[in-house]
Amino acid sequence: MIRIIVASVALVSLASCGGGSRYSSGNANRGYYPQPVLFATGPIHRACVSANRKAATPARCGCVQAVADQSLDAGDQRRGVQLFKDPHKAQEIRQSKNASNERFWLAWKEFGQNAAASCGNV
Repeated sequence: MIRIIVASVALVSLASCGGGSRYSSGNANRGYYPQPVLFATGPIHRACVSANRKAATPARCGCVQAVADQSLDAGDQRRGVQLFKDPHKAQEIRQSKNASNERFWLAWKEFGQNAAASCGNV
């Protein structure tokens, strides 16, 4: 019985030791926790890298692909590749009154906002 009590006290003591201010969530943006780096390969990544834009680093394009994997289905990703190849096509889709184009544009716009927020500092 004494062993159980001693073990319980030891567990409670150990559990209360964690959580110092160095590791509190308030310090997450002060460098104590490394921010996760998103990276994936796929059609958006390949199109982004091959676009030969100055800011299109492999790391940033991989991050953008990871966000695309979270927010766009495969068909929308394939369609989005065309926008990297022909940026004017984005304007045509945005101005189109076609329901499919409107749905795609809303999804693409949300994806772009999420990618900018997630990958802007990569």
